[in-house]
Amino acid sequence: MIRNFLENWRSKQPEGHAAQAESRPEAVLTQSDTSMPEPSLWEPVSQACTQAQLEEAHYSHWCSLIREEPRMHRKQWEFAYILQALHMHDMVEEGRRGLGFGVGKEPLAAVFANRGVEILATDLEADQAIGAGWAETNQHSDSKRLMNSRGICDQDQFDRLVDFRFMDMNRIDRSLHGQFDFCWSACAFEHLGSIAQGLEFLANSVKCLKPGGIAVHTTEFNCSSNDKTVDNESTVLFRKRDFESVERRLRMKGCEIEFNFNLGQQPLDLYIDTPPYRSDDHLKLRIQEYTVTSFGILIRKPAIEDA
Repeated sequence: MIRNFLENWRSKQPEGHAAQAESRPEAVLTQSDTSMPEPSLWEPVSQACTQAQLEEAHYSHWCSLIREEPRMHRKQWEFAYILQALHMHDMVEEGRRGLGFGVGKEPLAAVFANRGVEILATDLEADQAIGAGWAETNQHSDSKRLMNSRGICDQDQFDRLVDFRFMDMNRIDRSLHGQFDFCWSACAFEHLGSIAQGLEFLANSVKCLKPGGIAVHTTEFNCSSNDKTVDNESTVLFRKRDFESVERRLRMKGCEIEFNFNLGQQPLDLYIDTPPYRSDDHLKLRIQEYTVTSFGILIRKPAIEDA
């Protein structure tokens, strides 16, 4: 299906869109480091969504587990990236325990529970979600009921393995520190009020992990500037330098984190979607004057913590 889409993509574009997709990458992806290899979904590090990853065979496998047909869409990639990153670190296994932040109505908790993983899913309380703009965009959950609406997991097993509580990602409950094999969030920490608060969340999320645990998060990445960006708004855009600063901070704590800033060179990597956004060919998009894509962050907590 993905292959057929790619073969027919050019012929279906309105006049001028194909030319835009073939425009010089430096004109729109100035933060792409093409000296790095294009990122692979099979062996993920901290990396951007790219066309090549959606062409990999196992991308369709993860789509089938969340009950979706594969399509060229960055939000679908975020779920596949999280699942693959955790799978490669043996986290999607019976007996593991995971913590989800800002889970909304996403299907990942149901996928984990279906594999025998115990999950604590969290989200903002309803009044806070409305104030932050999450409820209006259908990104908020006020219970665990809708997380299994696709019937991914047997309902009795889901009810037994998945718990839900309200929690603000800016104020993680200290009682959760050191309790989980992994934690995740899907496009949530860019909504915490500022770039500084988002980066603080990344560092704080690692505190919830057991030694050797894995944190996987996705967010918005500014592809076109390492200077100007969107900050102190309901949605912020992280720059390369923001990720580099949190990388230094986490490495000082003994964490493992590796970045690949190659943003892709295939046709859909260079096509910039504009409002109203499309439902399929949507890997890069325009937000204000910036080119943006989804970016995954993968962190491993040290197996032996400093005293």
